[in-house]
Amino acid sequence: MEFLGFLDKTEIEIIKMVEEAGYITTENSKLCLLGENYVGFFNRKRKEIIICTSNAKKREGYTILRKNSKEVFEKTALHIKKAIRHEAVHVAQECNNGNLLEIDSKLSMNSSKINALNGSIRISGEEEKERQAYILEDRPRLIKNKLRRYCLY
Repeated sequence: MEFLGFLDKTEIEIIKMVEEAGYITTENSKLCLLGENYVGFFNRKRKEIIICTSNAKKREGYTILRKNSKEVFEKTALHIKKAIRHEAVHVAQECNNGNLLEIDSKLSMNSSKINALNGSIRISGEEEKERQAYILEDRPRLIKNKLRRYCLY
């Protein structure tokens, strides 16, 4: 899976925890064709996280010719890492009987994510779960804690 080359140790640990909880991670499924802005999906029924590596690369202009550009690589990697973290939050929510996770009410979502939130809501129909995933996607340690608490107890 190509996306693994964009990850740091933290996201690899998150994937291992997700797999330990009984979920799989796949890449570039047909869902990715819904639009280039989508970098990840969670398929509850199939217990699967889907990473759209090709979309992340297109968004940042990552090509074989530009592969050596550190900036392009870093931006592409950031999209993929956030997608993994975001979808891992949905795994933790599922492990919590499909409910929201307990998080500090002072945590809030960065306002720059409003468009992404609205796109996610259109697909999932789950506003509060999506909002929570966007709040937590920038907090990998907290995600690992939630996976431990709700999925691996």
